[in-house]
Amino acid sequence: MAQKYNPLEKIAVVLLNLGGPEGLEDVEPFLYNLFSDRMIIRLGPAFMQKIIARLISWRRAPKSSKAYAKIGGGSPLGRITAEQAEALEKELASSESFKVYVAMRYWHPTAQETLTQLQKEGIKRVIALPLYPHYSRATTGSSTADLAQASRSFLPAFEISTIESWPVQPEYISALATTIKRGAEQFGGIKPQVVYSAHSLPVKFIEEGDPYVEHLKQTIHAVESITAMEGILCFQSRSGPVEWLSPSPPDVLEKLAKNGCKNVLMVPISFVSDHVETLYEIDMLYHDMARDLEIRLVRTESLNCMPEFIEALKELVLKKTKELRW
Repeated sequence: MAQKYNPLEKIAVVLLNLGGPEGLEDVEPFLYNLFSDRMIIRLGPAFMQKIIARLISWRRAPKSSKAYAKIGGGSPLGRITAEQAEALEKELASSESFKVYVAMRYWHPTAQETLTQLQKEGIKRVIALPLYPHYSRATTGSSTADLAQASRSFLPAFEISTIESWPVQPEYISALATTIKRGAEQFGGIKPQVVYSAHSLPVKFIEEGDPYVEHLKQTIHAVESITAMEGILCFQSRSGPVEWLSPSPPDVLEKLAKNGCKNVLMVPISFVSDHVETLYEIDMLYHDMARDLEIRLVRTESLNCMPEFIEALKELVLKKTKELRW
């Protein structure tokens, strides 16, 4: 028998994201939270995970802090995600059924903190919307598992439904295509080489069935059907001794330079918000490398609070509630 719902009962939309250090003093604890997650990296036996994570975060914090210092002293991801939540709530306001919240995997507000707020407000129904269009166990998988784990400590229980992936959502694809067209205009009529840069993953994840790369290819195919500009896919932000997805952006730039390419439009394909990977890695590291190779590199703008992107999130939520008959 289908459960009957009160149409006046609020539905929480929880935007799930990675999170990031808000200040330089947050870098080490943020890294500790990240390396403590066995869904993305297994550091020895389970009982050693947090001990090794503490050591790695202590060693890496000084280098990471330098990167964050160059983009203003911290990650803007928390602020941008909060702005996206506010914009989405305004778009959903006509139904008067939704309130939008944020839960970060490795920083605040945590899933536990957000669900505590929902309980205080008497909200029981939750739509989890990961801000990762392309499913991976390292991103969506870890965030949704964290939300589910946090929810087990609450009674009465929350009813949580997840939008697991959305690589070809129409408004999202249209928004991406718009950023590419705008970026291409900066070359004054010269057609640049499009380079899509996604966050890398260990190859083992893909071998074990992770659909991340397939989802990326679906997005790229849909975007290129609009832009008619073929691109090259590469993978940034890899670290550690395991085999990672390749090629890397430096590898691609060096190859393009050898082939005489002079203009590159880089599209951060797996990122919907600005953070250290766009503002530091692409805008500084890869930009400077491209310059040294006599290549002009332009990055497309991040989606952030672009109206068409917020519309995409709205449509995802409305489609899910219709499926659930909430």
